[in-house]
Amino acid sequence: MPDVKLSKQVWEQLKAKTCEDLIAALERDGFQYEGTRGATRAYRHSDGRRIVIHYHPNKTYGPKLLKALIAAAAWSEREMRSLKLIK
Repeated sequence: MPDVKLSKQVWEQLKAKTCEDLIAALERDGFQYEGTRGATRAYRHSDGRRIVIHYHPNKTYGPKLLKALIAAAAWSEREMRSLKLIK
């Protein structure tokens, strides 16, 4: 997984995002819901990217998991802005 390097300002915005915010951004990016198993939800993009979200309503993610999710989605800072994940 590539190392995610983002500014402190971006991390401050991302750490407040809930799983619902991340799921909405995934869907805006073209990821399709695959199914649920326990507390995880799988999403797949038409280009082959796949991401599994640990779903706990209104919960935020720790820095390590958040970094891994962003890397798995292959989002740059510019893409996160266009997806309205950050300002």
